[in-house]
Amino acid sequence: MSLNATVRQPAQPLAPTRAPERRLRPVAEPRPRRKPKLAYALVALGGALAIGAVQIALSLAITQDSFALASLSSQQRELNLQTHALQEELTGLNSPQVLATEAAKLGMVVAGSPSYLRLSDGMVFGVGAGADWTSTVDPNGAGAVSNSLITAPPAETPVNADGTATTTQDLPPAITDGLPSPTTR
Repeated sequence: MSLNATVRQPAQPLAPTRAPERRLRPVAEPRPRRKPKLAYALVALGGALAIGAVQIALSLAITQDSFALASLSSQQRELNLQTHALQEELTGLNSPQVLATEAAKLGMVVAGSPSYLRLSDGMVFGVGAGADWTSTVDPNGAGAVSNSLITAPPAETPVNADGTATTTQDLPPAITDGLPSPTTR
Protein backbone atom coordinates (compact mmCIF):
# COMPACT_ATOMS: atom_id res chain seq x y z
CA MET A 1 0.00 0.00 0.00
CA SER A 2 1.20 3.44 -0.82
CA LEU A 3 1.69 6.25 1.66
CA ASN A 4 -0.03 8.70 -0.58
CA ALA A 5 -3.27 6.79 -0.65
CA THR A 6 -6.20 8.40 1.10
CA VAL A 7 -8.89 6.56 2.78
CA ARG A 8 -12.32 7.16 1.47
CA GLN A 9 -15.12 7.44 3.80
CA PRO A 10 -18.53 6.24 2.81
CA ALA A 11 -20.86 9.00 1.65
CA GLN A 12 -23.49 9.96 4.14
CA PRO A 13 -27.01 10.08 2.77
CA LEU A 14 -28.27 13.64 2.63
CA ALA A 15 -31.57 14.52 4.11
CA PRO A 16 -34.11 15.43 1.42
CA THR A 17 -34.78 19.12 1.20
CA ARG A 18 -38.27 20.34 1.04
CA ALA A 19 -39.39 22.35 -1.94
CA PRO A 20 -40.92 25.69 -1.09
CA GLU A 21 -44.63 25.65 -1.03
CA ARG A 22 -46.33 26.99 -4.08
CA ARG A 23 -48.67 29.77 -3.53
CA LEU A 24 -51.06 29.15 -6.34
CA ARG A 25 -54.58 30.24 -6.04
CA PRO A 26 -57.39 30.51 -8.54
CA VAL A 27 -58.02 33.85 -10.17
CA ALA A 28 -61.23 35.27 -9.00
CA GLU A 29 -61.77 37.85 -11.72
CA PRO A 30 -59.50 39.15 -14.55
CA ARG A 31 -58.09 42.61 -14.18
CA PRO A 32 -59.85 45.23 -16.23
CA ARG A 33 -58.07 46.17 -19.50
CA ARG A 34 -56.70 49.63 -19.70
CA LYS A 35 -57.82 51.83 -22.54
CA PRO A 36 -55.03 52.62 -24.99
CA LYS A 37 -54.04 56.23 -24.90
CA LEU A 38 -54.78 58.16 -28.06
CA ALA A 39 -51.56 60.18 -27.82
CA TYR A 40 -49.38 57.05 -28.07
CA ALA A 41 -51.27 55.85 -31.13
CA LEU A 42 -50.95 59.24 -32.83
CA VAL A 43 -47.20 59.39 -32.10
CA ALA A 44 -46.70 55.89 -33.55
CA LEU A 45 -48.77 56.70 -36.64
CA GLY A 46 -46.98 60.03 -37.12
CA GLY A 47 -43.58 58.33 -36.80
CA ALA A 48 -44.52 55.73 -39.42
CA LEU A 49 -45.73 58.46 -41.79
CA ALA A 50 -42.55 60.49 -41.23
CA ILE A 51 -40.36 57.46 -41.99
CA GLY A 52 -42.35 56.79 -45.19
CA ALA A 53 -42.08 60.44 -46.28
CA VAL A 54 -38.30 60.47 -45.70
CA GLN A 55 -37.88 57.26 -47.71
CA ILE A 56 -39.88 58.68 -50.62
CA ALA A 57 -37.91 61.95 -50.52
CA LEU A 58 -34.58 60.08 -50.53
CA SER A 59 -35.75 57.86 -53.39
CA LEU A 60 -36.75 60.90 -55.45
CA ALA A 61 -33.46 62.65 -54.72
CA ILE A 62 -31.45 59.59 -55.78
CA THR A 63 -33.53 59.23 -58.95
CA GLN A 64 -33.06 62.91 -59.81
CA ASP A 65 -29.31 62.58 -59.27
CA SER A 66 -29.16 59.59 -61.60
CA PHE A 67 -30.90 61.59 -64.36
CA ALA A 68 -28.50 64.48 -63.84
CA LEU A 69 -25.56 62.06 -63.96
CA ALA A 70 -26.84 60.52 -67.21
CA SER A 71 -27.22 63.98 -68.74
CA LEU A 72 -23.71 64.99 -67.70
CA SER A 73 -22.28 61.73 -69.06
CA SER A 74 -23.96 62.39 -72.39
CA GLN A 75 -22.54 65.92 -72.48
CA GLN A 76 -19.08 64.59 -71.59
CA ARG A 77 -19.26 62.06 -74.42
CA GLU A 78 -20.27 64.79 -76.92
CA LEU A 79 -17.48 67.07 -75.70
CA ASN A 80 -14.95 64.23 -76.04
CA LEU A 81 -16.06 63.69 -79.63
CA GLN A 82 -15.79 67.41 -80.39
CA THR A 83 -12.35 67.53 -78.77
CA HIS A 84 -11.21 64.58 -80.87
CA ALA A 85 -12.52 66.22 -84.07
CA LEU A 86 -10.82 69.52 -83.24
CA GLN A 87 -7.57 67.71 -82.42
CA GLU A 88 -7.66 65.98 -85.81
CA GLU A 89 -8.32 69.31 -87.54
CA LEU A 90 -5.41 70.90 -85.66
CA THR A 91 -3.14 68.01 -86.62
CA GLY A 92 -4.13 68.49 -90.26
CA LEU A 93 -3.48 72.23 -90.12
CA ASN A 94 -0.03 71.63 -88.59
CA SER A 95 1.02 69.28 -91.36
CA PRO A 96 4.04 70.29 -93.49
CA GLN A 97 1.89 70.32 -96.64
CA VAL A 98 -0.48 72.96 -95.23
CA LEU A 99 2.42 75.01 -93.86
CA ALA A 100 4.15 74.95 -97.28
CA THR A 101 0.93 75.98 -99.03
CA GLU A 102 0.35 78.86 -96.61
CA ALA A 103 3.99 79.97 -96.99
CA ALA A 104 3.61 79.96 -100.79
CA LYS A 105 0.44 82.10 -100.47
CA LEU A 106 2.40 84.62 -98.40
CA GLY A 107 5.11 84.79 -101.08
CA MET A 108 7.75 82.84 -99.20
CA VAL A 109 10.11 80.76 -101.31
CA VAL A 110 12.57 77.97 -100.61
CA ALA A 111 16.11 79.28 -100.74
CA GLY A 112 18.77 77.56 -102.81
CA SER A 113 21.86 76.26 -101.08
CA PRO A 114 22.43 77.33 -97.49
CA SER A 115 24.99 79.91 -96.43
CA TYR A 116 26.91 79.91 -93.15
CA LEU A 117 28.52 82.74 -91.20
CA ARG A 118 31.70 82.16 -89.23
CA LEU A 119 31.49 84.38 -86.16
CA SER A 120 35.20 84.54 -85.41
CA ASP A 121 36.09 86.56 -88.51
CA GLY A 122 32.66 87.30 -90.08
CA MET A 123 33.34 85.31 -93.25
CA VAL A 124 30.34 83.95 -95.25
CA PHE A 125 30.54 80.41 -96.62
CA GLY A 126 28.19 79.39 -99.45
CA VAL A 127 26.40 81.46 -102.08
CA GLY A 128 25.71 84.35 -99.77
CA ALA A 129 22.87 85.70 -101.93
CA GLY A 130 19.13 85.96 -101.33
CA ALA A 131 16.58 83.54 -102.73
CA ASP A 132 14.91 84.00 -106.12
CA TRP A 133 11.27 84.89 -106.38
CA THR A 134 10.55 81.46 -107.82
CA SER A 135 10.28 78.54 -105.47
CA THR A 136 11.76 75.16 -106.24
CA VAL A 137 9.05 73.40 -104.22
CA ASP A 138 5.40 73.38 -105.25
CA PRO A 139 3.33 71.95 -102.36
CA ASN A 140 0.24 71.53 -104.56
CA GLY A 141 2.03 70.33 -107.69
CA ALA A 142 1.70 67.08 -109.60
CA GLY A 143 3.99 65.18 -107.23
CA ALA A 144 2.15 66.22 -104.07
CA VAL A 145 0.51 63.54 -102.01
CA SER A 146 -2.93 64.47 -100.74
CA ASN A 147 -3.43 64.74 -97.02
CA SER A 148 -6.64 63.11 -95.78
CA LEU A 149 -6.73 65.41 -92.76
CA ILE A 150 -7.03 68.56 -94.86
CA THR A 151 -9.54 67.45 -97.48
CA ALA A 152 -12.67 69.52 -97.70
CA PRO A 153 -15.70 68.12 -95.88
CA PRO A 154 -18.43 66.62 -98.05
CA ALA A 155 -21.11 68.99 -99.30
CA GLU A 156 -24.38 69.07 -97.39
CA THR A 157 -27.32 67.20 -98.83
CA PRO A 158 -29.69 69.42 -100.82
CA VAL A 159 -33.09 70.17 -99.30
CA ASN A 160 -36.40 70.09 -101.23
CA ALA A 161 -38.97 72.87 -101.06
CA ASP A 162 -41.01 70.89 -98.52
CA GLY A 163 -38.03 70.72 -96.13
CA THR A 164 -37.06 67.07 -96.68
CA ALA A 165 -33.55 66.12 -97.71
CA THR A 166 -33.07 64.62 -101.15
CA THR A 167 -31.06 61.45 -101.15
CA THR A 168 -29.52 59.63 -104.06
CA GLN A 169 -29.08 56.50 -102.03
CA ASP A 170 -30.76 53.29 -103.24
CA LEU A 171 -33.10 52.13 -100.52
CA PRO A 172 -34.45 48.60 -100.21
CA PRO A 173 -38.07 48.09 -101.22
CA ALA A 174 -40.69 48.67 -98.56
CA ILE A 175 -42.12 45.62 -96.86
CA THR A 176 -45.90 45.75 -97.23
CA ASP A 177 -46.94 42.12 -96.76
CA GLY A 178 -44.88 41.29 -93.71
CA LEU A 179 -41.35 39.94 -93.59
CA PRO A 180 -40.18 37.98 -96.62
CA SER A 181 -39.69 34.29 -95.95
CA PRO A 182 -38.70 31.34 -98.09
CA THR A 183 -41.37 29.02 -99.42
CA THR A 184 -41.19 25.55 -97.89
CA ARG A 185 -43.13 22.37 -98.64
